[in-house]
Amino acid sequence: MIHGIDTSLMVAAEVSEHSQHADARLIISRLLGAGDQIAIAPQVLAEFIHVVTDSRRFAQPLDMTTAKLVAEQWWNAKDTVQVFPDDIATRLFLIWLAQFSLGRKRLLDTMLAATYERQGIRSILTLNAADFGVFGVFSCISPGIYAGP
Repeated sequence: MIHGIDTSLMVAAEVSEHSQHADARLIISRLLGAGDQIAIAPQVLAEFIHVVTDSRRFAQPLDMTTAKLVAEQWWNAKDTVQVFPDDIATRLFLIWLAQFSLGRKRLLDTMLAATYERQGIRSILTLNAADFGVFGVFSCISPGIYAGP
């Protein structure tokens, strides 16, 4: 199975001071150990680098060079499926914004959801399941919810 990853879970997996670090790493390890793959869209990498280098969020943020290297490792991992938004995903993004009356704080998650949906990905790894539940097409895997292999 292919699971799309949200920035929130990727950040938790990579920042050791994050409160859900161990749980995020365990989820990823179990899924990959079961032979599953993780889909990543480019916008996740951009948001990841933005978040993990922010000293207002973390006492020990990553520097830009390290954050870029970590993002490259995720992007080039053998278990990663690289996915990209296309015209249809962009149209779906615009439709969902109107259909669900979503505002500016939901732009990135909505574009990500549309990108994953367009690629046939129906499972999302996230710390914010409610952000993706509104669309009615995804199952979300989050720490505290996942009880897989």
